[in-house]
Amino acid sequence: MAARVAAVSAAVLVLISLNAGWVGAQVHHVVGGDRGWDPSSGVGSWSAGRVFRVGDKLWFAYSAAQESIVELTSRAEYESCDVRNPIRMYTDGLDGIPLEDRGARYFASSREESCKLGLKLHVEVQPSGAPDATKVATSEAAVLAADAPATPSAASAGRGGWLAAVVAAGLGLFVVGLF
Repeated sequence: MAARVAAVSAAVLVLISLNAGWVGAQVHHVVGGDRGWDPSSGVGSWSAGRVFRVGDKLWFAYSAAQESIVELTSRAEYESCDVRNPIRMYTDGLDGIPLEDRGARYFASSREESCKLGLKLHVEVQPSGAPDATKVATSEAAVLAADAPATPSAASAGRGGWLAAVVAAGLGLFVVGLF
């Protein structure tokens, strides 16, 4: 059952990222990449090479039976994994969070032990028209993350509309085959 949920979640996320223009965000970021919101995904290194802008959207895919995500108020809560007083809690297993304002956002596992194992995300949201900031890699993982391709933007997804339709049809058949 968990494998089916993961496959369906992945299919939905791919469809959403391919059709970013339909949803209205500039870039859809699937947190943790292929592994989603999981300690093995290396969320910190995944985010190291990415620029988050107003209008983008974060997608968290996780097992709602085992996990939930909290948004924290401050860097201090984030760093100490103090998840007792979140400003928001996400529990659906597939949560799309729009980045509507510039500034810092802090997300963490609602389970303190998972947060302390690195299951947390700090996002610095830039204005929508700001140029990419110069990044300095501080580890080999950061270098690899910086070289990884970003999720397609709405502009590039719009140009490849036929490709998105073909992929969507294929994923639809794949998901139907799971059931």
